[in-house]
Amino acid sequence: MTGFKVDILKADQLGEAEWGAWRAFLAANPALNSPYFRPSFTRVAGRISPDAAVAVFSKGGEIVGFFPHQRRGAAIQPLGAPMNDYHGVIARPGEGPTLSEVATLLGASRLNVTAWVGDTPLGEDRRTVQVELGEGGYDGWYAERRQTFGKFFKDKERARRSMEAELGPLRIERGLHDPKLLDWLLNLKRDQYRRTNRHDIFACGWTAELLHELLQTQGENGFGASMAGLWAGDRLTAIEFSLHAGDQYHFWFPGYEPSLARCSPGILLSMDTMRLAAKLGYRTFDFGFEGEHYKKYFCNGHHIVREAMVLKPGLGAAMSQAAVKALDLAGEGRGEKLRASVRRRWAAIEACEVTPANRFRGAVQAAGAALNKTRSSSASA
Repeated sequence: MTGFKVDILKADQLGEAEWGAWRAFLAANPALNSPYFRPSFTRVAGRISPDAAVAVFSKGGEIVGFFPHQRRGAAIQPLGAPMNDYHGVIARPGEGPTLSEVATLLGASRLNVTAWVGDTPLGEDRRTVQVELGEGGYDGWYAERRQTFGKFFKDKERARRSMEAELGPLRIERGLHDPKLLDWLLNLKRDQYRRTNRHDIFACGWTAELLHELLQTQGENGFGASMAGLWAGDRLTAIEFSLHAGDQYHFWFPGYEPSLARCSPGILLSMDTMRLAAKLGYRTFDFGFEGEHYKKYFCNGHHIVREAMVLKPGLGAAMSQAAVKALDLAGEGRGEKLRASVRRRWAAIEACEVTPANRFRGAVQAAGAALNKTRSSSASA
């Protein structure tokens, strides 16, 4: 080790000296310019997530970093997982412990991260994508995107006209804090998880409570959560829940009426939300991980984060590699890809579920879904 000392505290045990150091680290490290790194997020998530804590790292008697986290059995995850889209050590560049040092200092048999901010040789790269508004603001961004991807944006303009003709004038509202609207969105997301055979991250209860609590939080430096909604006539068609702080606006949970998918209400809502929020001074709109097709038409910026699972040396690591070899034999070289799929599903299940029985049921379902997907891909190849 390199001389770090660690103290494990609850978020509400941190005093003004610790929070002052936290703010100084954020100011000194542009890579941490996300709402997920703000003290307000940690205060709220620290109250609600089961077994939550903050690791306070020091060296020579001086605080050098923080890592908000939660424990699930012997495993450690970033605080708020599976809903924490960026995480890492909150420290000045190069001064805090590395990912592997964090795992050792915390005594984790397993430390699982999906979007680690900071240099580490562990794991693999993943890309998150953003809209970066330049001097021309929203109008300048839209003009450039429409010129570059004319067909896509013309299609959305037609979809807007079609929805208006069918249902009535469109109306966008942002800055919404009505818990009933959030429940509408959560029901949409849970229906989506059932249709797509994904684990329902809101069934455990505390994850939905976290969104409700954040929705009513107004923290320092503009930190907060809000929703935007799109109505057609009197009909609510789409809602998006977002976090924001400073000039950063992070799109988090979108949902729209499936029966209106042909009109792309979710995409129209995102565009209108950016237009309105840009007038309030927001300049970066973060769409999270790349993947959904529309993001390539929207986003003109990206960040690289790391996904990794740090295992204690020994049986766990050996079994992990043996499982990959077995899957390779059965799946014609697809073992690593299948493991990544199962690992991501398992990370979400383990983060949500706090009892061994619920984690076991979720793991069986995730493994079965991943294998079925792989078999389907093999059959169609």
